[in-house]
Amino acid sequence: MRPVAILDYGMGNLRSVYKALEHVGAQPELTSDHARVREADAIVLPGVGAMPKAMGHVRALGLDELLRERVATGVPVIGLCMGMQLLFESTTELGGAEGIGLLEGPVEQLDAPKIPQIGWNSVSWRRGSVLNEGLPDPCAFYHANSFAPRPTRAEDVLGTAEYGTEFVSVVERPPVYGLQSHPEKSGPHGLRLLENFVRAAK
Repeated sequence: MRPVAILDYGMGNLRSVYKALEHVGAQPELTSDHARVREADAIVLPGVGAMPKAMGHVRALGLDELLRERVATGVPVIGLCMGMQLLFESTTELGGAEGIGLLEGPVEQLDAPKIPQIGWNSVSWRRGSVLNEGLPDPCAFYHANSFAPRPTRAEDVLGTAEYGTEFVSVVERPPVYGLQSHPEKSGPHGLRLLENFVRAAK
């Protein structure tokens, strides 16, 4: 079993993510302790709610600098839902805020007649990846979001979905990964993706 740190900064579906990782054979730990995070083979950044508020919590705990440090050493990191948005440089939500900046680009509101969107969306893959190994194309995942990232680098986009217009649902620049969806609520395919991520850890 591989130790996986789930960053606990006060916002996120922590228990459901914990259970999903446990189910796929990981050894998850909910923590914000820097020493414990440094011991993990992989890191999960969950998140629900507003990105500016979440970023305030992350920064107060020093987790932004810690994530940059861990990524620099090659430790796999995955952001889930709003946690994926935190990986980017900025957001327009609630007047705007900076993100962690592991990936370039802003997070902007979905261009859709009704938000938030809540439900299942088919994600189309741009290419094969360690994340989508064994998954169909397209593959349905459960989303609940009003915002989505707009990566500056096209090669960072792994999967897209449509709601009103096309939006980026999955990003990848190893060792950094991100899902706009909730894999822990996406049935067997979501679990398979999390299992693939855990297997990518050293």
